[in-house]
Amino acid sequence: MPVRSMLSVRLGERRLKITELARQTGISRGTLTRLYHDEADRVDLDVLSRLCAALGCTVADLLEYRAEA
Repeated sequence: MPVRSMLSVRLGERRLKITELARQTGISRGTLTRLYHDEADRVDLDVLSRLCAALGCTVADLLEYRAEA
């Protein structure tokens, strides 16, 4: 898939755990775990908005597009 979740990188930079982020944002651990492991098929705009607010970043910091060769 050409779109990749960068949540694991952002959490690593902040030394933040999925459980703490779930507590801060109200996003389920399951959703965050799928994003963390880059296994999500889709992401709601509300989820992206909450993540950006909690992590102080933009959508471009959370998702990366790689053109398929």
